[in-house]
Amino acid sequence: MTLRLRGSFGLAWLLGCASLLAPSVAEAQDKAQFLVSDPGDFDFTPLVHSEIAQAAADDQPPGTDNQPVTVTPGESTAAEEGSLAKAAQNPIASLISLPIQWNSTPNTQWAPNLLDPKAKQNQTQNVVNVQPVVPFKVSDDLTLVTRTIVPFISQPWAQGTSIQALGDINPSVFIVPTLKGNFTVGVGPTVVLPTATDSRLSSGKWSAGPSAVLVYTKGKIVAGGLINNVWSFAGDGKRNDVNKMLIQPFLNYNLPKGWYLTSSPIITANWNTPDNKGWTVPVGAGFGRVFVLGKQPINASLSAYYNAIKPEVAGETLMGDWTLRAQVQFLFPTGG
Repeated sequence: MTLRLRGSFGLAWLLGCASLLAPSVAEAQDKAQFLVSDPGDFDFTPLVHSEIAQAAADDQPPGTDNQPVTVTPGESTAAEEGSLAKAAQNPIASLISLPIQWNSTPNTQWAPNLLDPKAKQNQTQNVVNVQPVVPFKVSDDLTLVTRTIVPFISQPWAQGTSIQALGDINPSVFIVPTLKGNFTVGVGPTVVLPTATDSRLSSGKWSAGPSAVLVYTKGKIVAGGLINNVWSFAGDGKRNDVNKMLIQPFLNYNLPKGWYLTSSPIITANWNTPDNKGWTVPVGAGFGRVFVLGKQPINASLSAYYNAIKPEVAGETLMGDWTLRAQVQFLFPTGG
């Protein structure tokens, strides 16, 4: 089946992401000048959820040796949607995809009361992650899977305003060997680039570290986890060093006709936070479905996560209690 990204549909999503770069930053900077004279004086990065999003979509049935995902000519729509749904939960399968994910955290406070005594938990943080996944078949025994996270951030700021900017970009490369059985593994480097268009939403540092993924697929279950840790090695000497870990367990239960249940919380730890108070631990779940729009397979999901443990900034937890996640993912299996 020949697959094409529907121009108007995809363009609407990308324009929505780009709209976060609207020039409303200057007003926020002026109003906050009396509180923070230098962006380096206060680290806002604990509030920015620009880490890895839900596992990228793939169509890898159990024990298929991580071969490129295909669609069988003449396959029924129900069978196609069901097989793509099962595969859409493996972050390192051999399938090109374009996930666009929106994370919204209402009831967020822009800064601790130490900086702004009038600050309240009455604003909403929004992060849209565009995450292209592209595999490269090196040989029958090895595949390279690249994933790049490009975050567009709307961050609460002083007096009810917000900062809208491109965040720090996070590319990763996974080396995926061909294995028999139900397990898929991938290891490789991940890098965080200080690309944010507003310095208040950037670490100001070049960071890198190892990343690993383990995926188990059997029957209706796709489960596994991703872990990485990055350390800063260059950048603005006036900014804090980076030492952060990310753990993303995921569990998916696939239902008939492309439907599935999913849980994929993003757990983070900032090791440089005093008294070990830099953890974010969400708990939650959601549902999704893979369907075909025209000839374009799409994976859509909706989930909610309760932030059971939140990082402290100047003795306060500024993040809202709940984060809502919505994702639309364009899938590009091979076949015709």
